[in-house]
Amino acid sequence: MSSDFTSARVRLDRALDSLASIFCGATAREDESQCDCHWGSEEELSLLKVPDTELGLDLLYRTWSAPDWKDHGAVLRRILPEFSRALSAGLVEPPFGWHEVGYSFARGRWQQWPASQSAAVSEFLHAWWALTLRDPSPAVPAHEVLTLCAEASATLTPWLGIWETKDHRVANHHLAAAAACWEYDLLGDQLPWNTREWDNADALRTELTSWLARYAPARLRAQNASDELLHRIRLMGLTGPARWSDPHYPDRRY
Repeated sequence: MSSDFTSARVRLDRALDSLASIFCGATAREDESQCDCHWGSEEELSLLKVPDTELGLDLLYRTWSAPDWKDHGAVLRRILPEFSRALSAGLVEPPFGWHEVGYSFARGRWQQWPASQSAAVSEFLHAWWALTLRDPSPAVPAHEVLTLCAEASATLTPWLGIWETKDHRVANHHLAAAAACWEYDLLGDQLPWNTREWDNADALRTELTSWLARYAPARLRAQNASDELLHRIRLMGLTGPARWSDPHYPDRRY
């Protein structure tokens, strides 16, 4: 592995250790409750009120994905050391997409936490993103990590900005895979994932489309991307009849 990959791996390991240290001893509120029919038992709920006890992947999933905690922030702080390691290791499998994980971070309002706590979460997300762009076979695909980070932070801009600065073979390979995954939705003027930012969905989609049309073509050519994909990225830079009447516009229904 390259020295850049090693440095990125060390950075993520330090970020994970920082989360474990900062959130050591965190618990859910004593009066926190959940439905024992749909979420889990009282015994399982009591584990969230005991610090530093491993939950296991099943209970961890039910905890981060539940939308109706009294204090989602406290619950998120309780699980973050275990949750962050599971995420970056690719052990979390959100059934409807990685935007769901981003929602969980957003519901916790982590950006409003005390400075040391919010900084630790931010560094984890940035360190994970940096390693993903350097890893030829990341545990979670780059476009999924981007989705999570965008939903967790309510913005695409910094994450796309980081990707734009990484002009190397691995990052460009991930870009080609992302473009192939996104092009169907973006050519239909849809964001490729469900967003909590409903009022801002068009702006997010426009930002992503414009970024791809501006930034991707040269790097996709370097990856020997197909002419078909390159034409579809080009079409993203067009609107209205200029797009639809282009001979390379795909024959699809949306």
